[in-house]
Amino acid sequence: MSADEFDTFDFVVNEEDEAMLLLYAREGEPQDPRIELDIENKSAVLFRTPEEAIDLQDIPAEALDSMADADKLLVCELAREEKGDDSDIVYAYEADID
Repeated sequence: MSADEFDTFDFVVNEEDEAMLLLYAREGEPQDPRIELDIENKSAVLFRTPEEAIDLQDIPAEALDSMADADKLLVCELAREEKGDDSDIVYAYEADID
């Protein structure tokens, strides 16, 4: 997998209209995570820690709509090594939505 593939992300929206962000794990544990939405530009910035920000572009409309109505976003950071068809979850946390 190239470094660019580790920068990819995906959103999943469940039947209860709750969005979840999936991305590859970064170094270090998240601290006070929050996400700032820019609905007009279909983008957001995830602040994993006060010093680390991840830019998210071209977010699907369904995920944006879900996040616009929510207070928190579930984030799952996956291991970079795949075991079979699955990736292990390294960090799972809620980020406050601003």
